[in-house]
Parts: sequence; C-alpha cells; structure tokens
Amino acid sequence: MMLAKNTIVAKLTKRGTQSGTKSGTQSRGPQSGRKTIRERAGWWGSSPESKLSPWYGPGRNKFLGPLSGESPSYLTGEFPGDYGWDTAGLSADPESFRRNRELELIHARWAMLGALGCITPELLAKNGVPIAEPTWFRAGAQIFQDGGLNYLGDSRLIHAQSILATLAAQVLLMGAVESYRFNGGAPGGFGEGLDRLYPGGGAFDPLGLADDPDTFAELKVKEIKNGRLAMFSM
Repeated sequence: MMLAKNTIVAKLTKRGTQSGTKSGTQSRGPQSGRKTIRERAGWWGSSPESKLSPWYGPGRNKFLGPLSGESPSYLTGEFPGDYGWDTAGLSADPESFRRNRELELIHARWAMLGALGCITPELLAKNGVPIAEPTWFRAGAQIFQDGGLNYLGDSRLIHAQSILATLAAQVLLMGAVESYRFNGGAPGGFGEGLDRLYPGGGAFDPLGLADDPDTFAELKVKEIKNGRLAMFSM
C-alpha cells in the first residue's frame, strides 16, 4: 500500500512540474473558455492523475486556495485530506501526526454511522414502521420507561431495560473491537497482518472496490471529506 501511495505522489509531482509547459495546449473539458465546476473540482479528466491531482501531491488544493501560503514541511500531500493546514503545529511530530490521522479517521467513520442512525428512524417512521420515538435525541430516554427500549420498535431484537447493563455491554463490546483493531488482530488470527486503518481484503472489502490503487486513493479522499462533514453535523 505504501508503494502505491508513493507511486501516486510521484506521478502527481511529475505532472505538477510539467503543467507549466502543457497547460496551454491541453484541453480540460468539452469546451474552452471558463472552467466548469467539474473542471475546477478536478474530476473532469479520465486519467488517474487528473482525478487525483487536486487531492494529492504538491499541487493539491489548499485550505485557503491561493491565499494559503506555504504548507508546513511535514504536510506533503501524501495522505488524503491534507489541505496544508496545521497552524497550531499539532502534527509536527511524526508520532503525533500518525496518531491524529488515525483518530480523525476513526471518529469520522463513527460520525458517518451516527448521522445515518439519526435520520434512518425518522425515515422509517414516516413510511409506516412502528417506531415509538424516531427522533434521535429523545430515543434514549425510552429506557427509563416501564417497558424499556425496543430497537426498531421490536422487543425481539434488543429489549433494553437497564441503562447500566446497556452501558456495560457497550463498553465491553466496543472496547474489545477497538483493542483488536489497535493490536492488529482478533482471536483466531482474524485480521492479523492487515492495515489498522484500511484493512481491506475479503472481510472488509468483499466487493473489491479498492482493488485498483488509483480508485483506492480516490475513495480515501471521499471518505475523509464525508467523514469531516459528518463530524461537523453531529
């Protein structure tokens, strides 16, 4: 995976050095003149470089566009979501950079799941599914009622009647999952040797969406951008 990332960055770096001589002769879209939204976003071309250049490498988009100035030396555009912004220097240390990147991605994934969990019950309730309290910020209070809390309105799924028992179950289950992820494997060798952030493989990518390195790099950008938006919305 590191080889694939280095290859992408190398391609984009080479492309950036040649853009000054080729930009006047290459056509970026179906018409000349003003750039379309897709062209400005960098998703018009069909080649991997044209799709990835706004997000990776030295010529990537910056957090304030042309007013961003020079990025810190440790923000090279190697990783997805790097817009050259770290004014407080929180990731200047390599270990801090690794830890912050990992924390951001994990929280982004949970935020996307949480955002989906907020709107799904309301959509189901509007379409006739008998959910007692579809509003997410009031749903948890049902556990204090006499009948407890039934997930999706069905007592056969999860019938929670004790908030302490629910909290203990969540701590144990999520603690075990996070411990296995952090240590790089679970009992029985499941997940052993896989990347902690992007494990892939048949268990975590059964459809093979990330088999192609360029597609994988593009999906990483989409994931972190949507994840940041989800964290902000939650």
